Amino acid sequence: MIREACFEDLQAILELYLNLHETGIPEESAHLNQTWKTIMEDENHHLIVCETDGRIVSSCVCVIIPNLTRGVRPYAFVENVVTHREYRGRGYATECLAYAKKIAKEKNCYKMMLLTGSKSEKTLEFYRNAGYNSVDKTAFIQWLE
Repeated sequence: MIREACFEDLQAILELYLNLHETGIPEESAHLNQTWKTIMEDENHHLIVCETDGRIVSSCVCVIIPNLTRGVRPYAFVENVVTHREYRGRGYATECLAYAKKIAKEKNCYKMMLLTGSKSEKTLEFYRNAGYNSVDKTAFIQWLE
């Protein structure tokens, strides 16, 4: 089942992120809880999850960004695409990305963007098959300390 995350999903999502790039689960804190509350209450922040067997096994984030160009149409940014290692190759992330695309279309976005740090051809092909390309734009990242 594909759906948007709810308040009760925090722990399951944090555990899923161990399959992304996290090395540990953040400790319970006011900062963590406030960040979660902000995400859950932001109408432009969509944390999409795929649940199977009563477990969240895949997820992505789709943020709708208001914009003054392109006819004052927003664009969507997709981040934190992840599937639990034991559930990869079953189409769950594809379903999450399709749900994100549905949201972007409903919000009248003119484009969707996604960045990946992966150099794996299998991962890059996955994104190509989901409709993304790496030729229209050049991405630059500046990491902040």
